[in-house]
Amino acid sequence: MIDNAARLRKDRRSVRDLLPRGRYELADLEFRQIGDTADRVFGSLHYLRNARQGSSSFALVDQQTGKPLTLCCVSPLEWTRVADQLTRQFGVRQAAVRDVSRVYSFDGAPPNAVSYLLARVRKHLRQQGGVDLLTTVVDPNLGFTGSSYLASNWQQWMTVQARPYLYYKREYMSLRQMRAEFPGVRSIDELCAREPDATRSWIELDDSLIFCCRVRGATERLEPENQSRILR
Repeated sequence: MIDNAARLRKDRRSVRDLLPRGRYELADLEFRQIGDTADRVFGSLHYLRNARQGSSSFALVDQQTGKPLTLCCVSPLEWTRVADQLTRQFGVRQAAVRDVSRVYSFDGAPPNAVSYLLARVRKHLRQQGGVDLLTTVVDPNLGFTGSSYLASNWQQWMTVQARPYLYYKREYMSLRQMRAEFPGVRSIDELCAREPDATRSWIELDDSLIFCCRVRGATERLEPENQSRILR
């Protein structure tokens, strides 16, 4: 059995120099685009244990030290079925969509830090041009509700049928990690049949929620009956 408490202590030690001291107000923080620091935080403290390759990372940082309090990664949208639905239903091209693929907030970050960071990222992308829509995936099976997105005027536009969770050597492994670690493996079931250290969940899971935010103007609210359900 993995000692989760010991692992957490080890992970926190690896970013000890970045841990905030005390608590902050929003007025103490500055919005910045950051680089390697985000990779360290997401690689050690985010539940997926990695930052998505090819992402741009943004953070609210301590104005004095530059230490991040709340961070996010913004990535090109790679989920083809979601992209196709956005084009069909809303006329948004995949190239004009960016996905908020990682979010992390340290203890000590002020209330509403995530929603404030998302608003600043939206403003930044609007000024840069070329991006029309932001998306993100919220997994209710992990206890996430999307409240920070709703507070930033995002809206739920669709759901996606849940995929079983994959565990390798008793640690969670994302599908992206599986494909990188085991080239040629096409499915979770194929890996589990091939690798004795791989297991999958069998309980019925709730659908993932896809929240969206238009970079310019208001984001329209969809009633549940108008939200598409994407099957795997």
